[in-house]
Amino acid sequence: MAYVIVFGPLLAAIIAGVFQKQIGDRVAQSITTGLVVLSALLSIVMFFDVALGGNERTIELARWMAVGAFEFSWAIKLDTLSSVMLVVITSVSALVHIYSWGYMAEDPHRARFFSYLSLFTFAMLSLVTADNLLQMFFGWEGVGLASYLLIGFWYKKPSANNAAIKAFVTNRVGDFGLALGVMAIFTIFGTIRFDEIFAAIPAHQDTILTFFGMNFNALELIAFLLFIGAMGKSAQFFLHVWLPDAMEGPTPVSALIHAATMVTAGVFLVCRMHPVFELAPNTSAFITFIGAFTALFAATVGLAQNDIKRVIAYSTCSQLGYMFFAAGLGLYSASMFHLFTHAFFKALLFLGAGSVIHALHHEQDMRNMGGIFRMVPVTWVMMLIGTLALTGVGIPMLGLGFAGFYSKDMIIEEAFMMGQEGLPFGMMAFWIGVIAAGLTSFYSWRLVFFTFHGKYRGDKHTLDHAHETPILLFPLLVLAVGAVFAGAVFKDHFVGKHAFDFWGDSLPAGPYAEGNYPEYKAAYETAQGVGAQSQGESHDGAGDTHGEVAQAEASHGDDHGAVTDTHGGVHGDEHSAEAHEGDHHGHHPPVWVLWMPFGATLFGFVLAIYFYVIKEGLPARIAEKSGPLHAFLSNKWYVDEIYDFLFVRSVRGLGDLLWKVGDQRIIDGFGPNGVAATVLASARRLARLQSGYLYHYAFVMLIGVLGLTLWFVAGTGAH
Repeated sequence: MAYVIVFGPLLAAIIAGVFQKQIGDRVAQSITTGLVVLSALLSIVMFFDVALGGNERTIELARWMAVGAFEFSWAIKLDTLSSVMLVVITSVSALVHIYSWGYMAEDPHRARFFSYLSLFTFAMLSLVTADNLLQMFFGWEGVGLASYLLIGFWYKKPSANNAAIKAFVTNRVGDFGLALGVMAIFTIFGTIRFDEIFAAIPAHQDTILTFFGMNFNALELIAFLLFIGAMGKSAQFFLHVWLPDAMEGPTPVSALIHAATMVTAGVFLVCRMHPVFELAPNTSAFITFIGAFTALFAATVGLAQNDIKRVIAYSTCSQLGYMFFAAGLGLYSASMFHLFTHAFFKALLFLGAGSVIHALHHEQDMRNMGGIFRMVPVTWVMMLIGTLALTGVGIPMLGLGFAGFYSKDMIIEEAFMMGQEGLPFGMMAFWIGVIAAGLTSFYSWRLVFFTFHGKYRGDKHTLDHAHETPILLFPLLVLAVGAVFAGAVFKDHFVGKHAFDFWGDSLPAGPYAEGNYPEYKAAYETAQGVGAQSQGESHDGAGDTHGEVAQAEASHGDDHGAVTDTHGGVHGDEHSAEAHEGDHHGHHPPVWVLWMPFGATLFGFVLAIYFYVIKEGLPARIAEKSGPLHAFLSNKWYVDEIYDFLFVRSVRGLGDLLWKVGDQRIIDGFGPNGVAATVLASARRLARLQSGYLYHYAFVMLIGVLGLTLWFVAGTGAH
């Protein structure tokens, strides 16, 4: 079953890509879609077997490489973390394949497109099922290749080609950091297999690694280099610039990249390597800062974008920021929970936007839309559901809401708790999370009101022919179910009372994981005792990278403990164990913290109504004035312009200098071209002597004889 899940999409990609002329577009589409759908169904079965059944295992397929001590096999690692990713990747990919039947129906290169989609899916599957870093790097680079092919699929558009190159080059910067990190791991640990690395981590907490003549703590340096790779793939600030431009590809590509594949790879990497990051507090603090800043930055830029897909793209960038600052604070299971729910509602929003674009004959500018909800009623309802899930609408005290309510609010609340514990940037992440939630609500509802309500602002002929395509709606309906129920159904397993059993050894359950009170109290008291004994000591212990406190809690059936933070310290919840007599929960933020995201979301919604419903023409008038703030946001903080000045122009100038001066003038001028020009000029002069007249040759011979005679006479006279 695992073989079909991973290699089925690869087989489909090969058949559709290599034999498309022989089998035709329809057969190629059927094969790729069928095998990916089969992979998705088997992934669900695998999820129940591995994550819920506890049947974790690693399947070794074949030896891949053996060079001295550098020896490992290609394997399929099946644990809870990988099984969650299998469901996310294959389910969204399957729906994107089905959606593409309608969206790409008129494209003459459909077989090639479906081949690329399946190749993308395989690369991501090989990444998340890797049991070693080199196999993960293979999938990592495969995802980069497939993204290049898909973003630039419409290669006759210069903007698509430029976007594909931009994505590829930007990710190479991050991938260079990842490659260095993998090399550093092999240098320190002598292996690149995850299980062997994690078992050896405690012995290398104080190892020093020299890099560029400077000494670094080995684990800090490794964690930092790995995160550089994650920054590129998951579009964190500094390396985010490729993500909005990726919208130049077909809309199904946008959904696949943003919801299930490429951008989630960085989050998965950090979570997979969490034992390293747990013992790298400085890098974890850096991750928290970058994630929080990215969440705020992308949310502000989303306020002023007019391309419907770019608004959702910046939303993805912002939500990835939430996932990273959660991981930086040690809330790995909360980060994965948000990744899981985000896949459903973000794919829903992208495919819903694609339905709008398809209905309006490829119009993407929201300024040319408006009032179309009657023409696309199902799409309108689906976009409403996606928006409610993205903005995290729910009632905190009742615990009822859409998918984003459970996962995003969990991250915001726990950021507050981590800040209370003194983790660097914890409180900053909390407040930025709240502010970003308000901004997310505003630009999300702006998209809905601007697109579906008010007066139509585009071409009337386009509006008259606007209609929904039935095949595009089925994936939306399926994703809508996930956007509504994924959070409520899986909360207890990802971050609740079943989290310890659910995650097993693959991920820390988190300090918010709930258990019954007797177990909580026993773990708390044991942790207090062990904490007192080991205060000031480093993490230790027989392959357990979570410290002595986690070991004490594990003795009570909990792998990571509800009352310790992920760095091994006692989690000093403001609610003491005694305060929870008779209560079944052991980790609660204050009530006002629970209501903060709700208040921010409500404020953004009301503000959007005011600007785009009550004062419908006001935003257009503000945009016309183009004040400094609007220009700053609409130009994306001028990051592209800064990069163009610092990097693109300087590199182009250096290239021109080396080419025009170094190569053409110096090397070619004094080298091949100079020698060739001299020889050519000399040959032309000599050629003039070959006149063909006998008296010319006789005259030359006479001069030669005279010269020899003079030389002989002069030589004789010298003696």
